[in-house]
Amino acid sequence: MEDLTKEFVAESREGLERMEVCLTELEQRHGDSELVGEIFRVVHTIKGTTGFLGFARLQTLAHAGESLLAALRDGRVQVTSELISGLLELRDGLQAIVEIIETRGSEGERRSDDDRELIAWMKELETGIAGRGAHSTPAAQSRDVGQSVPAHVAGAAENGVAKTSGTAEPDRTLRIEVEELDRMMNLVGDLVLTRNRMLQCQPGDSTYPEQVRRLNTVTAELRESVMRARMQPVGHIFAKFPRMVRDLAQRCGRKVRIEFEGQDTALDKSLLEAVRDPLTHAVRNAIDHGIEPEAERVRAGKPIEGVVRLKAYQQNGSVVIEVSDDGAGIATERVLGKAIERGLVTTEAAAMMTEREALQLIFIPGFSTAKEVTSVSGRGVGMDVVRAKVEEAGGRVEIESKAGKGTTLRLRVPLTLAIIPALVVECARQSFALPQAQLEELVYVPASEAASKIERMGSAELYPLRDRLLPLVRLGHVLQIEGSIPATRDLYIAVLEPEGRRFGLVVDGLRAPEEIVVKPLPTGLKDIEVYSGATVLSNGALAMILDTAAVAERGGFRAEAAEERNAEATRGSAGAEHEQTMIELESAMALYEGAQQQGDAFVRIAVPLSAVERIATVPLSDVEYAGTKPVLQYSGEVIPLEDEGDLLHELKGTVNAAATVLICRTGEGRRVGVTVRQVMDVCAGEFLPVDAAVCASPLARIKNRVTMVRNGFASALEGMT
Repeated sequence: MEDLTKEFVAESREGLERMEVCLTELEQRHGDSELVGEIFRVVHTIKGTTGFLGFARLQTLAHAGESLLAALRDGRVQVTSELISGLLELRDGLQAIVEIIETRGSEGERRSDDDRELIAWMKELETGIAGRGAHSTPAAQSRDVGQSVPAHVAGAAENGVAKTSGTAEPDRTLRIEVEELDRMMNLVGDLVLTRNRMLQCQPGDSTYPEQVRRLNTVTAELRESVMRARMQPVGHIFAKFPRMVRDLAQRCGRKVRIEFEGQDTALDKSLLEAVRDPLTHAVRNAIDHGIEPEAERVRAGKPIEGVVRLKAYQQNGSVVIEVSDDGAGIATERVLGKAIERGLVTTEAAAMMTEREALQLIFIPGFSTAKEVTSVSGRGVGMDVVRAKVEEAGGRVEIESKAGKGTTLRLRVPLTLAIIPALVVECARQSFALPQAQLEELVYVPASEAASKIERMGSAELYPLRDRLLPLVRLGHVLQIEGSIPATRDLYIAVLEPEGRRFGLVVDGLRAPEEIVVKPLPTGLKDIEVYSGATVLSNGALAMILDTAAVAERGGFRAEAAEERNAEATRGSAGAEHEQTMIELESAMALYEGAQQQGDAFVRIAVPLSAVERIATVPLSDVEYAGTKPVLQYSGEVIPLEDEGDLLHELKGTVNAAATVLICRTGEGRRVGVTVRQVMDVCAGEFLPVDAAVCASPLARIKNRVTMVRNGFASALEGMT
């Protein structure tokens, strides 16, 4: 009977989860008879099985719910908000008793008033005499939204061990296809056979290498099979939120709709459970403090119904889950004001903080800008739990907010915490693991070419990789470790693109790829942001696993406004010296000296760096002419050279004459070469409004000076400024 009870509990929990989803959908689609039929079948199955197992209390409650659902199915009762609330309470009551059975193996000691109120409500709804607000959802009156056990059941469950906390109990079961289990069993059989053959091998046996290869193949296939079995769609936890959003919106007096995207995105089962609570906190905060009351939304010109969106997708070996709302956003001035009031920052430090840094203050335990801390949530109340839980799982939390537009909380977690393929790289004679899922390609640069191919603009380094300039970050500089191989030696560049920021990581050497077992960082090392974990290599050496997004940020290559970068450099934070040199290249401009003079200096001209493919030094002997027009052969095509001021003629006659040429793409996509006197710098700039009658060329503010931008290239940057 014990096995039957366990099976009953597992099936009942699954059915009740589906019932909750169907009820929230039924409230939107009143006439959907299939939903009604599915809800009826769940309750009917529980009622029938309890009669066989002898759970009288559960059977009585299920019978009352079945009668109401039969009336709904036959059309004698219509779908109303109160009916849905009652059926949701029924679902919670059944769930609470099932949890008692799961814990104790029985329903516990029964009392005469158990479930009496809920059963009476079911009968009133069935006969149509229940008045709106007569019961006003008992659970909503006396429990925190998001709990799984209604208040009127919780009291009766004290004799059992019902789970009444707001934190959901982790699901410790996993459904696996029989075919997948058969595949695992076959692989285990192959593993045993291979082991037996290896045990029989004698020293020097010629078959030993073959058995080792077979062992490697079978082990890899078994690992892949186990990992597939552990992967579950995030839709399993998304399904919990429609009910929670409905109850919380009613409690807060707001209209809120929840939308989903990417429910089929797969994530390791253990990580799926790890992000359940953080997502719950995030959604609660979005409704309680993100979505405005109806009157405020009307004044702001927004629809009365607010929207909370949950979106999941894979990116660079990680799963990203976004919780966004179209509410009021987070006012950074209020955050800073509260931080100053609580003595967390000084007034001077707050004045220098960027918007991104100010938003990080909401993760301080207990921090809130709310005038009253509600029992539901508060920006910062519970947000420290969100960050702590996600970081425990090896992930990270990011937040973006725009006043009046809304807030997006982004949870970024690894696909799995088990075994991943990694490339082992070396820096200063130390080994580091680089997850292969984040690696685009490897580039080898011989020492003989390093000096000529790596171009420097100020202190920033760029490498021309095919048709794009690739910004470089040296791992030794980021980690601030001595003993890195000099630049005169061969270089290895790992091309990475974490979070849409493409850059090259320069390392001293490469070792063979390995499948590594990921180990979480100890508490004392979690503040070192460049590492996502640790592992033990095949030679027994310890290696840290690099977090490529954090490496990019520490190297100064991140998507921030120019004002934020300048403030960061002023504060002299970790890695600031290198950060001042690495600018955000995709929204920068190349500044050069033109041929014309203005007073004692040459005119400064800018080209959006996004339009520049390469900065090349071209010997004059490579410049050819089509009639009187200079042209250059580049990447298999002949491109025109724009030679303002006749610089090519000026260079003729000099020893080893060579011209500096910017290979650019115009707004129409054509390649063109621009001869310049010298490239001065690469720096951030912003376009300035200008009347065409005053100046025919676009103007930009660069280093606090008005600078002309070459015609034909301005469109390449217009969408980025």
